[in-house]
Amino acid sequence: MTREQFRPPHHDHEQFLLTTVVGSYPQPDWLDYVREGVAAGDLEQADRTEAENDATRAAVLDQQRAGLDVVTDGEMRREGMVDYFTNVVTGYDAPGGDDDGSNWNASMPRVTEEVSTAEPWLVSDFEFVDTVATRPVKVTITGPFTLATFASTEAYDSIEKLALDFADLIAEEVPKLVEAGAEWIQLDEPGLGMSPHGELAHECLSRVAEAVPEDVRFGTHVCSGNYADLADDMVEFPVDELDLEFASPDADDPAAVFAGREFEMDIGFGVVDTQSRDAESVETIESRIREGLKHIPPEQLTISPDCGLKPLEREPAIEKLTNMVDAAGNVESALDSGSIGDVAKDGSENG
Repeated sequence: MTREQFRPPHHDHEQFLLTTVVGSYPQPDWLDYVREGVAAGDLEQADRTEAENDATRAAVLDQQRAGLDVVTDGEMRREGMVDYFTNVVTGYDAPGGDDDGSNWNASMPRVTEEVSTAEPWLVSDFEFVDTVATRPVKVTITGPFTLATFASTEAYDSIEKLALDFADLIAEEVPKLVEAGAEWIQLDEPGLGMSPHGELAHECLSRVAEAVPEDVRFGTHVCSGNYADLADDMVEFPVDELDLEFASPDADDPAAVFAGREFEMDIGFGVVDTQSRDAESVETIESRIREGLKHIPPEQLTISPDCGLKPLEREPAIEKLTNMVDAAGNVESALDSGSIGDVAKDGSENG
């Protein structure tokens, strides 16, 4: 899957560093008020739908004004990245216990029977955002390993079997999204970053990849920023893009991930810390992009935040994205002019 189809028609530079977000975007406070009103019976479901539509419009417009090449719907309809899918997966039920914060299982979805689905998961969400966006849209799906590990697996003997069943369900969803016009599908795997299971992740990704046409971009995002126990497996992931975190203070040195390994897929390189509300300067982000170029050729480098932007408030999120796009443009200009030369094998720049 080439990157060129995501290049804006009036892009200023010969070099092209693709810019996007991982997935989520800050949700406005008023969206919670509407949801609470619906739950209390004071508002209608149609009010919630209208509010989520409006929040999606705002998220897309923010991303486009910041200058991103590819946007998402901001996951505005999702209160949580896991429990959202209890609405569409049979046997994957909303948490049933009282959660006082001391019992992890109480806040997890419950797997009460073999998981299955009879309806599309995200097609209507995509169809709406596609009418709003004037840039290409990336569809983000919580990955099978995370859906399995962030659940109470009452009806399964193993996480592995449940994860593979979820992979099969996502593979069923892919053709529906493609038929609706989706050009980029990404699986998000925070669970994999917390509990590295590279062989299982590879098998899950392979099952989904078989359903993705060649002209549709397929990627995965792995959270945590710590990849020592996963890097050798990630090299073999059957994806067009592997999106990783490198901006947070606890993230790995990129050299530890890339040195001595040949990543043939594109790399989404996190250059904005999504856990800090302080917006990085353009210069700071430029330096992070240049660090990425020591390990990844520009034709394989995608610039993105570390993770979803949902933990932030809207204003710092906008500032971070705007600075990120400006920084990418500055680095592109430097590449065009030759002021950033070839990269030596020791990771230092020539030129």
